Amino acid sequence: MKRYDDLVAEALTRVQEIMPWDLSRSLAAGSKPILLDVREPAEFSMLRIPGAINVPRGVLEQSCEWDYDETVPLLAAGRELEIVVICRSGKRSALAADMMLRMGYRNVVSLRTGVRGWNDYEQPLVDAAGNQIDADTADEMLAPRLRPEQRKPKAN
Repeated sequence: MKRYDDLVAEALTRVQEIMPWDLSRSLAAGSKPILLDVREPAEFSMLRIPGAINVPRGVLEQSCEWDYDETVPLLAAGRELEIVVICRSGKRSALAADMMLRMGYRNVVSLRTGVRGWNDYEQPLVDAAGNQIDADTADEMLAPRLRPEQRKPKAN
């Protein structure tokens, strides 16, 4: 039986990752990749990399195809475009990038360490209104919020 981390590790054998500083330098040099954030809408509205678009992981495949309610024309027509897939930590984005590669996208990478790493590198994050979020506030917003029942039971 494969677990989540096993699936991510397997995807990473096929998916190229870039680091936040690589993306920052690329953007500063004038590159204009599609910044595809696959987090849930509530996560995206709290904070995001400026210029990112939100396509939740759960509707990604339909968003990449024509003739669905979730179709995102930019993606459906953009199999040759440069795309950087983003999530909170780099795991969901690795799975999403892997799926996009399987769907015929040619120039897709995953942002290693995700929005958390972007913030650790002190790059700008904004909220839904476009207001800049400072790094300390972003750290709090990005912190895991595990409830006790979500933790793995301890072996006796």
